[in-house]
Amino acid sequence: MSRPPFLTLPPCARAHRLSTSRGEFAVHDARPTAPPRGTVLLVPGFTGSKEDFIALLEPVAAAGYRAVAVDGRGQHETEGPRDEAAYAQAELAEDVLAQAAALGGGVHLLGHSLGGLVSRAAVLADASPFRSLTLMSCGPAAISAAQQERTRRLIAALGAYDMGAVWLEMRRADAESAPAAPAPPELDAFLRRRWMGTVPEQLMATGRQLTSEPDRTAELAAVPLPKHVLSGAVDYAWPVPSMDVMAKELSAVRTVVQGAEHSPNAERPGPTAEALVRFWEVSGRG
Repeated sequence: MSRPPFLTLPPCARAHRLSTSRGEFAVHDARPTAPPRGTVLLVPGFTGSKEDFIALLEPVAAAGYRAVAVDGRGQHETEGPRDEAAYAQAELAEDVLAQAAALGGGVHLLGHSLGGLVSRAAVLADASPFRSLTLMSCGPAAISAAQQERTRRLIAALGAYDMGAVWLEMRRADAESAPAAPAPPELDAFLRRRWMGTVPEQLMATGRQLTSEPDRTAELAAVPLPKHVLSGAVDYAWPVPSMDVMAKELSAVRTVVQGAEHSPNAERPGPTAEALVRFWEVSGRG
Protein backbone atom coordinates (compact mmCIF):
# COMPACT_ATOMS: atom_id res chain seq x y z
CA MET A 1 0.00 0.00 0.00
CA SER A 2 1.53 3.29 -1.11
CA ARG A 3 1.76 6.01 1.51
CA PRO A 4 1.87 9.55 0.09
CA PRO A 5 4.44 11.73 1.87
CA PHE A 6 1.84 14.51 2.26
CA LEU A 7 -1.80 15.11 1.36
CA THR A 8 -2.02 18.83 0.54
CA LEU A 9 -2.30 19.59 -3.15
CA PRO A 10 0.29 22.04 -4.51
CA PRO A 11 -0.98 25.42 -5.76
CA CYS A 12 -0.71 24.25 -9.39
CA ALA A 13 -3.22 21.42 -8.83
CA ARG A 14 -6.92 21.07 -8.16
CA ALA A 15 -9.25 18.19 -7.41
CA HIS A 16 -12.21 17.68 -9.72
CA ARG A 17 -14.12 15.03 -11.63
CA LEU A 18 -13.07 14.17 -15.16
CA SER A 19 -16.04 13.49 -17.43
CA THR A 20 -15.48 10.70 -19.95
CA SER A 21 -17.54 8.48 -22.23
CA ARG A 22 -17.43 5.85 -19.44
CA GLY A 23 -18.47 8.09 -16.57
CA GLU A 24 -16.78 10.48 -14.18
CA PHE A 25 -13.48 9.85 -12.43
CA ALA A 26 -12.04 11.70 -9.43
CA VAL A 27 -8.72 13.30 -10.40
CA HIS A 28 -5.95 15.58 -9.22
CA ASP A 29 -5.10 17.85 -12.13
CA ALA A 30 -1.84 19.86 -12.07
CA ARG A 31 -1.13 22.41 -14.81
CA PRO A 32 1.96 24.41 -15.71
CA THR A 33 1.79 28.20 -15.89
CA ALA A 34 2.59 28.18 -19.64
CA PRO A 35 0.87 26.12 -22.34
CA PRO A 36 1.75 22.48 -21.55
CA ARG A 37 4.41 20.56 -23.43
CA GLY A 38 2.28 17.45 -23.03
CA THR A 39 -0.22 15.72 -20.77
CA VAL A 40 0.55 12.85 -18.40
CA LEU A 41 -2.07 10.37 -17.16
CA LEU A 42 -1.10 8.66 -13.86
CA VAL A 43 -2.83 5.35 -13.06
CA PRO A 44 -2.51 4.02 -9.47
CA GLY A 45 -1.99 0.48 -8.26
CA PHE A 46 -3.69 -2.10 -6.06
CA THR A 47 -5.22 -0.53 -2.90
CA GLY A 48 -3.97 2.81 -4.24
CA SER A 49 -5.41 6.13 -5.39
CA LYS A 50 -4.57 9.40 -7.10
CA GLU A 51 -2.95 10.60 -3.85
CA ASP A 52 -0.06 8.20 -4.45
CA PHE A 53 1.18 10.65 -7.11
CA ILE A 54 0.66 13.82 -5.13
CA ALA A 55 4.39 14.44 -4.65
CA LEU A 56 5.00 14.23 -8.41
CA LEU A 57 2.43 16.85 -9.40
CA GLU A 58 4.42 20.00 -8.69
CA PRO A 59 7.77 18.95 -10.24
CA VAL A 60 6.05 17.52 -13.33
CA ALA A 61 4.00 20.71 -13.80
CA ALA A 62 7.13 22.82 -13.20
CA ALA A 63 8.77 20.94 -16.09
CA GLY A 64 5.92 22.04 -18.35
CA TYR A 65 3.62 19.02 -18.32
CA ARG A 66 0.00 18.77 -17.29
CA ALA A 67 -0.28 15.86 -14.83
CA VAL A 68 -3.60 14.13 -14.17
CA ALA A 69 -3.72 11.45 -11.44
CA VAL A 70 -6.90 9.39 -11.40
CA ASP A 71 -8.90 7.18 -9.06
CA GLY A 72 -9.98 4.22 -11.17
CA ARG A 73 -13.51 2.88 -11.00
CA GLY A 74 -14.27 1.63 -7.52
CA GLN A 75 -11.12 3.27 -6.08
CA HIS A 76 -11.35 5.79 -3.25
CA GLU A 77 -13.40 8.74 -4.58
CA THR A 78 -14.58 7.19 -7.87
CA GLU A 79 -17.74 5.15 -7.56
CA GLY A 80 -18.06 1.62 -8.85
CA PRO A 81 -20.60 -1.23 -8.80
CA ARG A 82 -20.63 -4.17 -6.39
CA ASP A 83 -19.89 -6.58 -9.23
CA GLU A 84 -16.50 -8.18 -9.89
CA ALA A 85 -17.21 -8.35 -13.64
CA ALA A 86 -17.10 -4.55 -13.76
CA TYR A 87 -13.40 -4.70 -12.79
CA ALA A 88 -12.20 -7.14 -15.43
CA GLN A 89 -8.90 -5.93 -16.85
CA ALA A 90 -10.44 -5.21 -20.24
CA GLU A 91 -13.02 -2.97 -18.57
CA LEU A 92 -10.37 -1.06 -16.64
CA ALA A 93 -8.31 -0.69 -19.82
CA GLU A 94 -11.32 0.81 -21.59
CA ASP A 95 -11.62 3.30 -18.73
CA VAL A 96 -8.00 4.38 -19.30
CA LEU A 97 -8.67 4.81 -23.01
CA ALA A 98 -11.72 6.94 -22.19
CA GLN A 99 -9.70 9.05 -19.76
CA ALA A 100 -7.00 9.62 -22.39
CA ALA A 101 -9.64 10.64 -24.93
CA ALA A 102 -11.20 13.08 -22.45
CA LEU A 103 -7.77 14.66 -21.99
CA GLY A 104 -7.48 15.22 -25.74
CA GLY A 105 -5.29 12.24 -26.65
CA GLY A 106 -1.53 12.42 -27.19
CA VAL A 107 -1.09 11.38 -23.56
CA HIS A 108 2.04 10.11 -21.81
CA LEU A 109 0.66 7.13 -19.88
CA LEU A 110 2.14 5.95 -16.58
CA GLY A 111 0.85 2.98 -14.60
CA HIS A 112 2.09 2.07 -11.12
CA SER A 113 2.09 -1.62 -10.11
CA LEU A 114 -1.39 -3.00 -10.96
CA GLY A 115 -1.91 0.26 -12.84
CA GLY A 116 0.98 -0.79 -15.07
CA LEU A 117 -0.79 -4.02 -16.01
CA VAL A 118 -3.98 -2.06 -16.76
CA SER A 119 -2.04 0.54 -18.74
CA ARG A 120 -0.32 -2.21 -20.73
CA ALA A 121 -3.73 -3.68 -21.56
CA ALA A 122 -4.97 -0.26 -22.69
CA VAL A 123 -1.98 0.22 -25.00
CA LEU A 124 -2.39 -3.28 -26.43
CA ALA A 125 -6.07 -2.55 -27.10
CA ASP A 126 -5.35 0.80 -28.79
CA ALA A 127 -2.02 2.63 -28.67
CA SER A 128 -3.19 5.61 -30.74
CA PRO A 129 -4.16 7.91 -27.80
CA PHE A 130 -0.69 7.66 -26.25
CA ARG A 131 2.70 9.26 -26.82
CA SER A 132 4.61 6.95 -24.48
CA LEU A 133 4.17 4.29 -21.80
CA THR A 134 5.92 4.12 -18.42
CA LEU A 135 5.59 0.97 -16.32
CA MET A 136 6.46 1.90 -12.74
CA SER A 137 7.18 -0.90 -10.26
CA CYS A 138 5.41 -3.33 -12.56
CA GLY A 139 6.76 -6.63 -13.81
CA PRO A 140 6.05 -8.77 -16.85
CA ALA A 141 3.48 -11.18 -15.38
CA ALA A 142 1.99 -12.21 -12.02
CA ILE A 143 3.44 -10.92 -8.77
CA SER A 144 5.96 -12.95 -6.76
CA ALA A 145 4.87 -16.23 -5.14
CA ALA A 146 4.96 -14.76 -1.64
CA GLN A 147 2.80 -11.82 -2.68
CA GLN A 148 0.41 -14.12 -4.52
CA GLU A 149 -0.21 -16.01 -1.29
CA ARG A 150 -0.73 -12.81 0.66
CA THR A 151 -3.12 -11.47 -1.97
CA ARG A 152 -5.14 -14.70 -2.01
CA ARG A 153 -5.55 -14.44 1.76
CA LEU A 154 -6.77 -10.87 1.35
CA ILE A 155 -9.29 -11.91 -1.32
CA ALA A 156 -10.61 -14.65 0.96
CA ALA A 157 -10.95 -12.22 3.86
CA LEU A 158 -12.80 -9.69 1.68
CA GLY A 159 -15.27 -12.40 0.74
CA ALA A 160 -15.93 -13.30 4.38
CA TYR A 161 -15.72 -10.07 6.39
CA ASP A 162 -16.60 -6.40 6.05
CA MET A 163 -14.01 -3.80 5.03
CA GLY A 164 -13.59 -2.45 8.56
CA ALA A 165 -12.76 -5.86 9.99
CA VAL A 166 -10.30 -6.61 7.19
CA TRP A 167 -8.59 -3.25 7.75
CA LEU A 168 -8.07 -3.96 11.43
CA GLU A 169 -6.64 -7.40 10.68
CA MET A 170 -4.29 -5.98 8.03
CA ARG A 171 -2.99 -3.38 10.46
CA ARG A 172 -2.45 -6.01 13.15
CA ALA A 173 -0.58 -8.30 10.74
CA ASP A 174 1.56 -5.45 9.44
CA ALA A 175 2.49 -4.38 12.97
CA GLU A 176 3.56 -7.93 13.84
CA SER A 177 5.54 -8.59 10.65
CA ALA A 178 7.24 -5.23 10.22
CA PRO A 179 6.99 -2.98 13.27
CA ALA A 180 7.48 0.65 12.32
CA ALA A 181 6.89 4.12 13.65
CA PRO A 182 3.17 4.95 13.49
CA ALA A 183 2.00 7.09 10.58
CA PRO A 184 1.07 10.71 11.36
CA PRO A 185 -2.59 10.87 12.45
CA GLU A 186 -3.75 12.66 9.28
CA LEU A 187 -2.06 10.07 7.03
CA ASP A 188 -3.38 7.19 9.12
CA ALA A 189 -6.90 8.62 8.86
CA PHE A 190 -6.51 9.05 5.09
CA LEU A 191 -5.31 5.47 4.58
CA ARG A 192 -8.30 4.11 6.45
CA ARG A 193 -10.70 6.45 4.62
CA ARG A 194 -9.27 5.37 1.25
CA TRP A 195 -9.57 1.71 2.17
CA MET A 196 -13.16 2.09 3.35
CA GLY A 197 -14.03 4.06 0.19
CA THR A 198 -12.75 1.36 -2.15
CA VAL A 199 -15.25 -1.18 -3.46
CA PRO A 200 -14.37 -4.67 -2.14
CA GLU A 201 -15.23 -6.31 -5.48
CA GLN A 202 -12.68 -4.03 -7.13
CA LEU A 203 -10.01 -5.33 -4.75
CA MET A 204 -11.04 -8.94 -5.23
CA ALA A 205 -11.13 -8.73 -9.03
CA THR A 206 -7.85 -6.85 -9.37
CA GLY A 207 -6.19 -9.04 -6.74
CA ARG A 208 -7.02 -12.06 -8.88
CA GLN A 209 -5.43 -10.30 -11.86
CA LEU A 210 -2.23 -9.76 -9.92
CA THR A 211 -2.00 -13.47 -9.09
CA SER A 212 -2.73 -14.73 -12.62
CA GLU A 213 -1.47 -12.14 -15.12
CA PRO A 214 0.24 -13.73 -18.15
CA ASP A 215 3.48 -12.42 -19.60
CA ARG A 216 2.52 -10.09 -22.47
CA THR A 217 5.97 -8.58 -22.98
CA ALA A 218 6.31 -9.85 -26.56
CA GLU A 219 2.96 -8.32 -27.49
CA LEU A 220 3.93 -4.98 -25.97
CA ALA A 221 7.35 -5.03 -27.64
CA ALA A 222 5.59 -5.08 -31.01
CA VAL A 223 3.79 -1.79 -30.26
CA PRO A 224 5.78 1.12 -31.77
CA LEU A 225 5.59 3.38 -28.72
CA PRO A 226 8.43 4.78 -26.57
CA LYS A 227 8.58 2.74 -23.37
CA HIS A 228 10.09 3.26 -19.94
CA VAL A 229 10.49 0.78 -17.08
CA LEU A 230 11.07 2.53 -13.74
CA SER A 231 11.38 0.95 -10.30
CA GLY A 232 13.02 1.28 -6.95
CA ALA A 233 16.21 -0.59 -6.12
CA VAL A 234 14.15 -3.12 -4.13
CA ASP A 235 10.66 -4.39 -4.87
CA TYR A 236 8.53 -6.86 -2.92
CA ALA A 237 5.92 -7.39 -5.67
CA TRP A 238 8.16 -8.20 -8.65
CA PRO A 239 11.88 -9.04 -8.46
CA VAL A 240 13.92 -6.13 -9.80
CA PRO A 241 15.91 -8.46 -12.15
CA SER A 242 12.63 -9.47 -13.82
CA MET A 243 11.98 -5.80 -14.58
CA ASP A 244 15.51 -5.48 -15.96
CA VAL A 245 14.85 -8.36 -18.37
CA MET A 246 11.45 -6.97 -19.34
CA ALA A 247 12.95 -3.56 -20.11
CA LYS A 248 15.57 -5.16 -22.35
CA GLU A 249 12.95 -7.18 -24.23
CA LEU A 250 10.85 -4.03 -24.69
CA SER A 251 13.87 -1.96 -25.83
CA ALA A 252 12.73 0.39 -23.09
CA VAL A 253 14.53 3.09 -21.17
CA ARG A 254 15.36 1.62 -17.74
CA THR A 255 15.50 3.67 -14.54
CA VAL A 256 16.28 2.36 -11.07
CA VAL A 257 15.61 4.95 -8.35
CA GLN A 258 18.10 4.41 -5.55
CA GLY A 259 16.67 4.58 -2.04
CA ALA A 260 13.19 3.63 -3.24
CA GLU A 261 11.24 0.39 -3.05
CA HIS A 262 7.79 -0.36 -4.54
CA SER A 263 6.57 3.25 -4.60
CA PRO A 264 9.31 5.56 -5.92
CA ASN A 265 6.58 8.09 -6.72
CA ALA A 266 5.98 8.49 -2.98
CA GLU A 267 9.34 7.44 -1.51
CA ARG A 268 11.71 9.37 -3.80
CA PRO A 269 9.53 11.77 -5.79
CA GLY A 270 12.32 14.19 -6.76
CA PRO A 271 14.59 11.73 -8.60
CA THR A 272 11.51 9.93 -9.95
CA ALA A 273 10.10 13.11 -11.48
CA GLU A 274 13.49 13.97 -12.98
CA ALA A 275 13.73 10.54 -14.62
CA LEU A 276 10.19 10.76 -15.97
CA VAL A 277 10.67 14.23 -17.46
CA ARG A 278 13.98 13.16 -19.00
CA PHE A 279 12.24 10.20 -20.65
CA TRP A 280 9.38 12.29 -22.00
CA GLU A 281 11.87 14.78 -23.41
CA VAL A 282 14.15 12.20 -25.07
CA SER A 283 11.24 10.12 -26.35
CA GLY A 284 10.99 12.68 -29.15
CA ARG A 285 7.22 12.95 -28.81
CA GLY A 286 6.77 15.37 -25.93
